Amino acid sequence: MSNDFILRLKQLLRHFELTPSGFADQVGVPRSSMSHLLSGRNKPSLDFTLKVIDKFPEVNLYWLLNGKGNFPTVSTSKATPTPNGNPKEQQTHIAKESTFNTLEKQESTSKKVQRVIIFYTDGTFESYNPEK
Repeated sequence: MSNDFILRLKQLLRHFELTPSGFADQVGVPRSSMSHLLSGRNKPSLDFTLKVIDKFPEVNLYWLLNGKGNFPTVSTSKATPTPNGNPKEQQTHIAKESTFNTLEKQESTSKKVQRVIIFYTDGTFESYNPEK
């Protein structure tokens, strides 16, 4: 697992065009942690993995851990920060757009949507009630 994780971590570096030290700074871990991971000296901790997922929401957790799934999960090739610099808000916007498009299609049928709930990886959620 460790060698495959290192390859995926290097793929993240290339994708985001970051050096290992730049990636460490972005994620909020010591630069030495990145060095130890890339050299194979240390295995990734849960804390490190969660920080990567939190900072880069387009990184699929299952892809990062075991290579299953897709990367990036967001339809854009790179995370484009919103005006305040938060890529998570961009993902939220994309999810809402998709939800609203689906709602528009369903309005033509006799069934009506009562409520849509969007769950985020950080444990928060948003609820949308179209009738209100």
